[in-house]
Amino acid sequence: MNSTELISKVRKIEIKTRGLTKQIFAGEYHSAFKGQGMAFSEVREYQYGDPIRNIDWNVTARFNKPFIKIFEEERELTVMLLVDVSASNNFGTKTRFKREFMTEIAAVLAFSAIQNNDKIGVIFFTDRVEKFIPPKKGKKHIMRIILELLDFVPNNQGTNIPEALRYFTNAIKKRSTAFLLSDFIQSSEPSRMQLKDSLTLTNKKHDLVALRIRDIGEYHLPNMGLVRFEDPETGLMQWVDTSSKRIIKHLSMWWKDEDSMLNETLRRSGVDYTELFTGEDYVNNLVKLFKKKGRK
Repeated sequence: MNSTELISKVRKIEIKTRGLTKQIFAGEYHSAFKGQGMAFSEVREYQYGDPIRNIDWNVTARFNKPFIKIFEEERELTVMLLVDVSASNNFGTKTRFKREFMTEIAAVLAFSAIQNNDKIGVIFFTDRVEKFIPPKKGKKHIMRIILELLDFVPNNQGTNIPEALRYFTNAIKKRSTAFLLSDFIQSSEPSRMQLKDSLTLTNKKHDLVALRIRDIGEYHLPNMGLVRFEDPETGLMQWVDTSSKRIIKHLSMWWKDEDSMLNETLRRSGVDYTELFTGEDYVNNLVKLFKKKGRK
């Protein structure tokens, strides 16, 4: 895509996602993702019932009567987007690819963060960390993120979520809110086995939210006869008889088992999560997730 097309796409994304952010997410985001600590605000005279541990002894000695420190919740957050740019996301049967769908959702979250005066950063990953954009504030920074989301070309094709989470926890020391956007289709067995421990460890250090991006076409193959499929992450080629009821049933059962195991992994790790389908409106699911977190 040339520069003119890219700028046009960036502008369209900005207009659409800004509208969604203002109308729907700003309030829910604000209540769901609170500050991670308390910051000193001012001192005032001690009143009956105030906690003694908050007495400011220096001011008390200076004025010869007790004063206490007043603290307020730190509103500023650091928000990180961990975006899966592996080859399996270059797929879609409902108007757009998972990658494009993910870009729009990431842009909505980025604008929600900036409206809340939060810093926002991004980690692009495949089976390795492809790019790290450190968290900053400002519209210019947001536009850079959207541009990267639209135009970034990864070097690798596979998926390793534990590696992305490990990099994130090492790179961001301060407790932050992190959104993991992925289809959770991992290309190696070791990374699948490490997923629960990685999610649990990351969620202890940060507030981790998983957004699983899905497309209905992955679960329901149309009857096209004998078709050769290629795994986009491994390059493995395989012939599949899409007219076979036995094969279609086997595929359905495989996905059912995969979904069950992943949902159990996410639940046991304590990570809040939701599923978002490419051909459906994602607004309600995100609002429900934000409301759920706001009640915790």
